Amino acid sequence: MTITAAEVRAARLLRRGRQLEAATLGWNVVGILVLGIAALHAHSVALIGFGVDSLIEIGASTVVIWELSGTGEQRQRRALRLIAAAFVALAVYLLIQTALVFATGYHPRPSPLGLAWTGVTAAAMFALAYGKRRVGIALDNPVLATEARVTVIDGLLACAVMLGLALNAAIDWWWADPAAGLAIVSYALREAHAIYTNH
Repeated sequence: MTITAAEVRAARLLRRGRQLEAATLGWNVVGILVLGIAALHAHSVALIGFGVDSLIEIGASTVVIWELSGTGEQRQRRALRLIAAAFVALAVYLLIQTALVFATGYHPRPSPLGLAWTGVTAAAMFALAYGKRRVGIALDNPVLATEARVTVIDGLLACAVMLGLALNAAIDWWWADPAAGLAIVSYALREAHAIYTNH
């Protein structure tokens, strides 16, 4: 049986998609360890919360790797619903974290490790999201393209946490971190709604 150029290209794109998801998965597994150390040292609710976001990203990447291993519209719909649930979980987590931080007025200590990790993570997530979106569009795979948006949110949240940590360290604006996270809540809920509506 002759393999066409289109089939070779599709197989290459699928392999690339799996590699991007594996890289995201690995990064977030390491991130949970780094964030745990940084959060314990700084007593930072934001860093603990960002670790929870890493768990959500791990779940989303696992869903996409599972979806890329098979075919079928039903499988894609199920994968998209799981990703939408991850968006909702992220929004709920951010709302709870923000309410707790504002209610307690908790002031974390400065965290150079947290600042460094969130900065590098933001750059890595935006690069991975760009690659996933390109491959998802080329494959006409809505699951991979949608999960790219989860990765974008991960990058945006890293920026928000980094900004909050920086403002807390520089001028003691302890509330800057949870306030920045609120902007991501509306984005996450909008993405979840779009997935449920369109799929």
